[in-house]
Amino acid sequence: MFLSPRHEEIIQMAKDNGRVLVDDLAQHFAVTPQTIRKDLNDLCEQRLLTRIHGGALFPSGIENVEYEARRKIAADEKDAIGAAAARLIPDHASLFINIGTTTEAVSKALLDHDGLMVITNNINVANRMRVYPSIEVVIAGGVVRGSDGGVVGEAAVDFIKQFKVDYAVIGASAIDHDGALLDFDFREVKVAQAIIANARHVILVADATKFDRTAPVRIGHLSQVDTFITDRCELAPIRAICRDSEVSLVETSA
Repeated sequence: MFLSPRHEEIIQMAKDNGRVLVDDLAQHFAVTPQTIRKDLNDLCEQRLLTRIHGGALFPSGIENVEYEARRKIAADEKDAIGAAAARLIPDHASLFINIGTTTEAVSKALLDHDGLMVITNNINVANRMRVYPSIEVVIAGGVVRGSDGGVVGEAAVDFIKQFKVDYAVIGASAIDHDGALLDFDFREVKVAQAIIANARHVILVADATKFDRTAPVRIGHLSQVDTFITDRCELAPIRAICRDSEVSLVETSA
């Protein structure tokens, strides 16, 4: 497969950052946005990238992105989502936080809260929050997934089922246009389902790139959550599900 030097550099940039944006690439290569759109379309036709609104993702939608690369995807949007979620959670609340880069952003925004009890299967969240004396951190036992520090498996599910908390903060690898919440690892899905079932108020946090991805394992449905926080939602079917199911839709960039 022949790739031009520009195409090779675009792919490398996508690998390094998780995604590339048309306007940034046009400026970097000193070409028109139309030229970049054609480049991205060509690379997506070869299944080297996955097209999203305003740019492209690496790798294709059926694969997961390396965790460090995922941290860089929509980083500013995730920080805004995290801050919005933290505003919904009062001091002295109990909550679950599951694995994911957006849920990590929520944990970072919660560090100024007082008297929280945080139960998590996310080693990254536990490590960040454990040093704050006003926050009690409880970590699930189970198999530690080397790729991202997620604790998964039946032991983690059984552990989660011991609790009934005020709030759950969950993420998803992809959100289908019919409202299905999707992930890549069936073991993580079992933990997420237990978290949803054992929380009084479920907060889904996901940036808009999740609408452009797909994943093979079903967590549940958007109608099962109480609040959905995203940077923007331009999909009429998703907005309709939120309206019909009385899910509070919060758009941080609106």
